[in-house]
Amino acid sequence: MDKELIDKLLADYKGSEDLIGEQGLLKQVTKALIERAMQTELTHHLGYEKHHSSGRGSGNPRSGSSKKTLQDEFGEAVIEVPRDRNGSF
Repeated sequence: MDKELIDKLLADYKGSEDLIGEQGLLKQVTKALIERAMQTELTHHLGYEKHHSSGRGSGNPRSGSSKKTLQDEFGEAVIEVPRDRNGSF
């Protein structure tokens, strides 16, 4: 892991609450990673990048997202789950 990235993430760190609290860094990073991974999986599933012209007329375009609540050891996190028109993702 890039040490400079870790330094940036911990720039405002003051105590454990900043890391594991309700709005802590671990919760924020987990949410961001899961959402990014799902976007990547949808791109692979559909076979084209978001906003790419090859998606036009494909019959199964991206179709926004829906909110889901995840429960983990850091509490609940609301994530945005991407959708495709056919609902096959």
